[in-house]
Amino acid sequence: MVSSNSLYGPLQDPAADAGYEEPPKRLGFFTDTSICIGCKACEVACKEWNAVPEDGLNLLGYSYDNTGGLGADSWRAVHFIEQPLPIGTRTPPFEHTPTGPSGVGPTFDVVAAGSRAADASRLGTAGPGSVPVAETAAQAAREAGVDTAFLGMPGSQPPGNETGLEERTDFRWLMMSNVCKHCTHAACLDVCPTGSLFRTEFGTVVVQQDICNGCGYCVSACPYGVIDKREDDGRAWKCTLCYDRLGADMTPACAKACPTESIQFGELEELRERAEARVEQLHANGVPEARLYGNDPDDGVGGDGAFFLLLDEPEVYGLPPDPVVTTRDLPDMWKHAGAAAALMVLGAAASFLRTGRRR
Repeated sequence: MVSSNSLYGPLQDPAADAGYEEPPKRLGFFTDTSICIGCKACEVACKEWNAVPEDGLNLLGYSYDNTGGLGADSWRAVHFIEQPLPIGTRTPPFEHTPTGPSGVGPTFDVVAAGSRAADASRLGTAGPGSVPVAETAAQAAREAGVDTAFLGMPGSQPPGNETGLEERTDFRWLMMSNVCKHCTHAACLDVCPTGSLFRTEFGTVVVQQDICNGCGYCVSACPYGVIDKREDDGRAWKCTLCYDRLGADMTPACAKACPTESIQFGELEELRERAEARVEQLHANGVPEARLYGNDPDDGVGGDGAFFLLLDEPEVYGLPPDPVVTTRDLPDMWKHAGAAAALMVLGAAASFLRTGRRR
């Protein structure tokens, strides 16, 4: 077993590292954003089960996102990213102008949709959310074995344009249900002075509000900006991965409510295998930009207990491209501080000896 002091070395089981003897297999979330429809059922279910106060009732003005981001009163937050996209085609490379959740992401050139045959021929490189405007092209996609999971997304099939000859511009939606990552190397655990934050036997990270003193150290330590304090009581709050439901062998509320199974819950190792297979499927079906985020145990936080399949760069979704545990330098800092203190003691002792000899 890895000792609890070696927080920044390789960890296979954070629960065992935290001192649990023979803990169950690590549990977590795999969120497949390619099939998220932005319904916000996860947000509602999370609030209802965990008695999270209402918030985000005001539209932000530039999207359908009325949450904006994670916080003390938003443990699940569905991001909406609108991207201009021609009907039935994509023209890489793209010029990226990421602005984070609910902002405008990469921009695309406007091109003619072309004829039905041209639309069908381009389906081999069509990206998610880009669909042909002719039914014959959709049929061609199915016959070619192209993944049709993205067909019928909001705004993807405008009325009219029966011939596919009209030049028009559409949008694709990138939707993502964001949540606490339940990091393998959790900086929030390192800095909490009261032990309010703790690692559960399932490998997740939970805040105990009854012993939280509201110092806010965990807020600044989180590399993802997940943890937040409530204004009315000053204590820290975040997703618990429905710890009470896990103890009763139940699925977390958000995953239970997701109608498309975009949020998948289970043993982390099995979820990673499932995610890799999904990425391979998307690549084979002409979605080369599909990639996983937070599943690599060799990244800066040792991998996340909640990871994602993304269809664009992490920055577009408001995620750090290379997250690191913010307390990674603490061991070296303590070593340097100890060495400096030892040198000061030795210097004082030497000075005392010299003064004694002169006397």
